Amino acid sequence: MKKKKRGSYLPAEKKLTRLQAFLAHCGVASRRACEKIILDGRVSVNGSIVTELGVKVSDTDSVFVDGKQVRPEEEKRYVLLNKPAGYVCTQSDEQGRPVAVDLLKATFPERLYNVGRLDMFSTGAIIFTNDGDFAAKVSHPSAEIEKEYIVESSMPLPRDLAEKFKKGIRVEDVFYKAKDAQELNSHKMKVVLVEGKNREIRRVFENAGVAIRSLERVRIGSIQLGNLKTGEFRQLSDFEVSSLLKICKTKGE
Repeated sequence: MKKKKRGSYLPAEKKLTRLQAFLAHCGVASRRACEKIILDGRVSVNGSIVTELGVKVSDTDSVFVDGKQVRPEEEKRYVLLNKPAGYVCTQSDEQGRPVAVDLLKATFPERLYNVGRLDMFSTGAIIFTNDGDFAAKVSHPSAEIEKEYIVESSMPLPRDLAEKFKKGIRVEDVFYKAKDAQELNSHKMKVVLVEGKNREIRRVFENAGVAIRSLERVRIGSIQLGNLKTGEFRQLSDFEVSSLLKICKTKGE
């Protein structure tokens, strides 16, 4: 190895990062979601469309997504929102429906995206971030993060529904099983899910002939919704972020 002469400086090597990781660090989406964005041909590097996942880039490269330049975020954001009913959890909506992330844009200039989803008519806790690594760890199935919901019905609950949900219920060839389900009163149930299949609670209740009046997520792992009012949001503390990641690490190993 050649020694550097005293008084001379060698140019620093560019730090190369896989394109999907670079996009995640820019706050575009989680790393997994960024892979699909690349494969869909929505990303260009230095003027050329890239559709392969093996490409590496540096901070000096010009990277565009959907025609807009993206750069790595300097400050990481972790925001808990109490999502109102009627809002969808996407970056934009072709049908013109209200988008949950728009509630944050006046306060946070960074491009934030939701970690996981809540359906349009559900309310409660959902986390937004611009940290792709955090989003990937928290949303990965192996993390087994618990999500707790309070479900209110417009009619009395079948007395055996909670127990059936805990044991597992098959609806249209899909098997649904809650980690925990407890009847709080004749019209209210607490449900804890881990896997959380699409519209799982709604499908189980509909299958039992029960109409849902409201469905609210009150906890994500160690993060409680607490006294946050509908439409309000707050930043997670460093302790809350590290606690949630610690759960992921423990569950995922």
